[in-house]
Amino acid sequence: MMSAFSRLRRLRRLRLTPWLAAAAVLAACSGPGSDATGPGAAPVTVGTVRSVAVVTHGSPGDAFWNVVKNGAEAAGKDLGIRVEYNSAGDPTQQAKLIDNAVAQGVDGLVVSMANPDALRPSVEKAVAAGIPVVTINSGEAESAKFGAIGHVGQSERQAGEAAGKRLADAGKHKMLCVIHEAGNVGANERCAGAIQGFGSATTLQVDINNPTDVQSRIKGALEADRSIDAVLTLNSQIAARAVDAVKESKASTTVATFDLNSDVVSAIRAGNLVFAVDQQQYEQGYLPVVMLKLYKSNLNTVGGGHPVQTGPAFVDKTTVDAVAALVGRGTR
Repeated sequence: MMSAFSRLRRLRRLRLTPWLAAAAVLAACSGPGSDATGPGAAPVTVGTVRSVAVVTHGSPGDAFWNVVKNGAEAAGKDLGIRVEYNSAGDPTQQAKLIDNAVAQGVDGLVVSMANPDALRPSVEKAVAAGIPVVTINSGEAESAKFGAIGHVGQSERQAGEAAGKRLADAGKHKMLCVIHEAGNVGANERCAGAIQGFGSATTLQVDINNPTDVQSRIKGALEADRSIDAVLTLNSQIAARAVDAVKESKASTTVATFDLNSDVVSAIRAGNLVFAVDQQQYEQGYLPVVMLKLYKSNLNTVGGGHPVQTGPAFVDKTTVDAVAALVGRGTR
């Protein structure tokens, strides 16, 4: 059977418009029960999607979330939909952004749920108001419970397990997994999966908003335990700090990371990072806008109750040159 990815490549060769190609991929992912609405959803009237609000937990200046934003805005341009992107790392502030979007009467909502419990009342309020919601990136397990029509992202535990196994297969014996956001369920799942795939590990909690302290704490951990021969970071910004910490501590430690940015590309090329787990976050911005259009105009849902997976994929020295230009233009 032709995979969804193969369908997309074929559609692109036929020079279909980007949003039609994405719609075909999404349709290929749908399954039994795909016409059912989420629990607590108000009756939906078939109509036009004019506006979509995207509300994420991204930190200011985070290159990862800039790519998500680029994907959402590109989909809006292709589909003729006004897309407004906002983010807040604090879950209370993120909930307020969701409430504002509901009050404005947007036609669709895209939400990342790093702290699902804090966002639940706001997401359910949107659903009760008849606003279809697609969750992205984090909160996969809670998405359907809260009434979302679908989820787009990578299964974090699965991705973490694959990363941990890859480091173990490289002959590493002791791993440090660096968690950059307290209370982020996705980050915790990544580390839990990595430990499962690797065998055992030490975790280190840091604050992404204090990069100097991040580097200092990683350096301190490496100096305190010279047996650590692998560091796994869960964010591209933290990866750069980990690379510098390894140099400063003069440790013989391999560094790997989740997510791409230009610094990660350079570090992989230089041999300072062995790989990056790529969850193709551009799709996490683009595909939900397509899903909302299909749902509102044709009552289509995607995934049959399962998330639409955008990863994991791995970028290493053998593949980095192929994606470097895409990272530079803000789509990977």
